[in-house]
Amino acid sequence: MIEVKNVKFSYNSQDRAVKGVSFSVADHEWLSIIGHNGSGKSTLAKLLIGLIEPQAGTISYDSLELNETNVGEIRKRVGIVFQNPDNQFVGYNVLYDIAFGLENHLIPREEMRALIDEYIQKVDMKDYLYREPETLSGGQKQRVAIAGILAMNCDIIILDEATSMLDPQGTEEIISLIEELHTKYNKTIITITHDLALAEKSDRIIVMKQGEIIKEGSPEEIFMERDILLSSNLDMPFSLKAAYQASKTELNENKELMDALWEYHSTM
Repeated sequence: MIEVKNVKFSYNSQDRAVKGVSFSVADHEWLSIIGHNGSGKSTLAKLLIGLIEPQAGTISYDSLELNETNVGEIRKRVGIVFQNPDNQFVGYNVLYDIAFGLENHLIPREEMRALIDEYIQKVDMKDYLYREPETLSGGQKQRVAIAGILAMNCDIIILDEATSMLDPQGTEEIISLIEELHTKYNKTIITITHDLALAEKSDRIIVMKQGEIIKEGSPEEIFMERDILLSSNLDMPFSLKAAYQASKTELNENKELMDALWEYHSTM
């Protein structure tokens, strides 16, 4: 469905934020792109949605190249949820915010209300339709943003650090919702994150560092690459943190124990 070929982007003339990145995303796949701050993953999210243009290379959706001519057509199929959902709210309440995108696509009012009712229920926010956005929790705001994307009938959902500002309960709620969108509604999901607890739920992981892809594989394969994970300063689940702490003690000399700790997490 998505083909990224040798994409490059720089915010200045000296340093490249994205350095010749190439990868593909299959239909209905859940891909996680992980990396530390400054790895280029959020820049890549902006490139994928057409908020910024590649300075080299191409991005295509079903062979339709993302460019100035086609960006409007592609955005009908691709929705993005940003790290801070406040940046996406334009309405004075939840109902109007979801309606905003539908109005821009000239959806008839009767059909619009039916879509809003359907998708606000799917994200379990039907009791909040007339609430002002500032009265919602971080997880609730993310749910409203996702409802707006679903109402627009987007095939592809990109979530850029969608759990980084949430408390543990909000994070758990959003991860559960993403899993449902992937398995029940067959959406193609791209999660941009530094949270390995989220990334391990996906079908495939790409690890970025300093604007380049340094590793790609299944969660099981990536989680066995302890040196890569540690050097990337990623937010590790508890069992991997335990293995990391053990690596800084005399336990590190016991190779069998260290390997077992890392392998234990990959089988959880």
